[in-house]
Amino acid sequence: MFSTAFSFLALKAIFIFLTQSKTMQQQQQPPVIIVGAGPSGLATAACLSLHSIPYIILEREDCSASLWKKYSYDRLHLHLHKQFCELPHLPFPDSYPRFISKEQFIRYLDDYVSHFKITPLYRRCVESAEFDESTETWIVKARDLGSNEVQEFNGRFLAVASGEACDPYTPDIQGLESFSGLLLHSTQFRNGKAFRDKNVLVVGSGNSGMEIAMDLANHGAKTSIVVRSPVHILSREMVYLGLNLLKYIPVSLVDSLMIMLSKLVYRDMSKHGISRPKEGPFFMKVAYGKYPVFDVGTYSKIKSQEIQVLPAISSIRGNEVVFHNGKAHGFDTIVFCTGFKRSTHLWLKGDDYLLNDDGIPKPSFPNHWKGNNGLYCAGLSRRGLYGASSDAQNIANDIKSLFK
Repeated sequence: MFSTAFSFLALKAIFIFLTQSKTMQQQQQPPVIIVGAGPSGLATAACLSLHSIPYIILEREDCSASLWKKYSYDRLHLHLHKQFCELPHLPFPDSYPRFISKEQFIRYLDDYVSHFKITPLYRRCVESAEFDESTETWIVKARDLGSNEVQEFNGRFLAVASGEACDPYTPDIQGLESFSGLLLHSTQFRNGKAFRDKNVLVVGSGNSGMEIAMDLANHGAKTSIVVRSPVHILSREMVYLGLNLLKYIPVSLVDSLMIMLSKLVYRDMSKHGISRPKEGPFFMKVAYGKYPVFDVGTYSKIKSQEIQVLPAISSIRGNEVVFHNGKAHGFDTIVFCTGFKRSTHLWLKGDDYLLNDDGIPKPSFPNHWKGNNGLYCAGLSRRGLYGASSDAQNIANDIKSLFK
C-alpha cells in the first residue's frame, strides 16, 4: 500500500513538474510570432525591435527574401521609384539609382537584416496556427524541414507576413500534360540565353510576363505573349507622376491624366492585339490589386513584331497551342507568368474576419492589417513594398500600445 501511494505521489510530482516546465517555456517564448522572412516580415521585425518587443520569425525557405534571391529573373528591377520601396527606418544608400536592380535590392535587404540583428528560424514550415482562448495565445506548429520534427511556438500576437507571392500558380489548361516541350513558371526563369532561335510562348501579360518576353526577344528567341485581358501600359515616369499627384487630387482625375498620356505615347494599341481597360489604372490597382504594366521596352518590340501578341489559350495538343481565335502555333517552351496563390487558409485556423480563402485581407484599406485576438497581416493588401512598410509600422505601434 505504501508502494502504491508512493508511486501515485511520484507520478503527480512528475505531472506538476512537466506542466510547470511547459508554462515556463511558454512564458520564455517571445510574445510575437511572425510568419515569413520576406520584406514584409523583415520590416515587421525591425519595427518591433525599435520598440524593444521580442519576436521570432518562422521562414520555410533557407534564407530571407527567398523570392528575390532564388525565384526571380536576372533583369528584374523595382518598377517604382526607390522612395516608394524603402523598408522602415533604413533608407536606400544615396548611391543607388532611382530604379533599383535585383542585386541592389538583395544587398539592401541583407544590410537590413544585419542592421536590425534579425535572425529568422529557417526551414520552418508552418502547418497550423490557432488561437487558444484559455491561455489567450496563438499556438503555432511548424515542421523543421531539417529534422522533420514538428515544433510548437506560443505567442500573444501573430503576424502573417508570408507574402502575396507565396505559391506559384499555373492554370489548368486542357491538354497541358501532353505538351512535349519545356514548361516553366516565371519563378524558374532566369534569362533568355538558352532560348535563342526557340519558339517560346509567354503566358501572362503582367509586369513579369512583359519583361520576360522582352528578355527572350533580346536573346534571339522567337517570342509570343498571351494577352488575354485589357491592360494599361504606362511608362515609369507616368507612374511616378501619378503616385505623387495622388497625394493632392482624386484618383479619377489622376487616371484621366494617365490614360491621356498613355494614348499620346502608345497611340492605338488595338492594332497590335492590346486593348485598354475601361477603368483607370490607379482605380484598378486599388479595387482589384491589378497593376498597370510598367513599360521598360516591351511595347516597342511588340510594335516591331519582334514579339507576337496572341489571344487566350483554348487547348494544347502536343507541342501545338490552340488559341481562342482558332489558330494553332507550335512552341518549344511555355513560360507561365501567371502569378501566385496564397496557402494561408491551409494553416491559419479559426480566423473568419481578417483573411479570405485566397489569403487577402477582407477589411478594406486602411483597416486591412488588424484582425481579432492579436492577429495581424503585413504585405498582403496588394499595395507593394510601400504598403508592406506601412503595415509593419502599424502592427508594431499597435502591439506596443497593448504590450504589458
